[in-house]
Amino acid sequence: MKSVQLKRNKTHVWEYLTDNIPLVAPLVLVLGNRYLLENAAIYKDVRELFPDGHIVFGSTSGDITFNRVDDDSITITAIEFERSKFLIKTSNILSSDLDSFKTGEALVNQFPQNGLKYIFVLSEGSFVNGSQLTKGMNSSTVNNTLITGGLCADAARFEKTLASYNENPKSGEIIAIGFYGESLEVSFSIHGGWTPFGPERIVTKSRSNVLYELDNHPALDLYKKYLGDKSDALPAAALLYPLSVTSTKEKQSFVRTILNINEADNAMILAGDIPENSKAQLMMTNVDNIANASERAAKQALELRKNKPQLALLVSCIGRKLVLDQRVEEEIEEVAAVVGNNTTICGFYSYGEIAPFHGETNCQLHNQTMTITLISE
Repeated sequence: MKSVQLKRNKTHVWEYLTDNIPLVAPLVLVLGNRYLLENAAIYKDVRELFPDGHIVFGSTSGDITFNRVDDDSITITAIEFERSKFLIKTSNILSSDLDSFKTGEALVNQFPQNGLKYIFVLSEGSFVNGSQLTKGMNSSTVNNTLITGGLCADAARFEKTLASYNENPKSGEIIAIGFYGESLEVSFSIHGGWTPFGPERIVTKSRSNVLYELDNHPALDLYKKYLGDKSDALPAAALLYPLSVTSTKEKQSFVRTILNINEADNAMILAGDIPENSKAQLMMTNVDNIANASERAAKQALELRKNKPQLALLVSCIGRKLVLDQRVEEEIEEVAAVVGNNTTICGFYSYGEIAPFHGETNCQLHNQTMTITLISE
């Protein structure tokens, strides 16, 4: 495996972060600020750098490289796989009437299943119901194919997200990269570092990813009560206080971030489903807990590997980034210290992370986690 990383900011000058070595038909991951990706010349600019590359775009709430997080930039990670192969498939949720399950199901069905070992998903994050997307993808997998990835983002604006394959970035697009190869080794782990607090309440009214009532009271009213003065900054303030959800249908509790609010219905719009009769509890954290959780995720992802990782794909949550603030690079430094200097680190801050729970095979939508996928060939 060979790789090259480069970056540019608003000056439109590319800066190489690694040696500029020649690559053959590389996978080119282009992650960055949504405003910069809206430049009409962006695809042409990247194509000039990698004439035979397979170019995948995604907007972020911060793009990640080794020991570094940047907001107002575009980061390119180009990877040549020397003993493995990959295929890239796309779907657009706007063309499927916003049916996230059907979109996920159709996306994975495009891949030849023979020899398929791993799928990395880069999904739009504005319209998708991540829970239904992952359920749809799980319904189409065979042989416990691992799926990880994340939802594209737009800083803390929540206006729109962009993604594409071999064209200018656009809305509604979901990209899946399928990997094949006998020598390909992929491992993963996730950790959060958040602590529940306050009373545990019953979800008495919800529909899909919209939460209406907790303990038969309007959910938004209760949430505002807990936030106090910070409620004026909703929905962004909600990223600091996600919900821990325990469902009778899942073995493990999961975290849900509030992406938006509906004042008219006194409701909260979450990043994924929140089933009725499940239990919900507010969560909080601090910088040290987040950094420690990222270190644990990296160590766990390394535990069962036979070979040292060559590539680390990191997807962390915008809510974690808001808590970390000026110390945001600390959680990346923890991961880098574990995986080593010879591992190429690439990733982004997202509106939702996609991975199975540790020890399970079906992927899930997570919020407020660090998701680490380690790859070698």
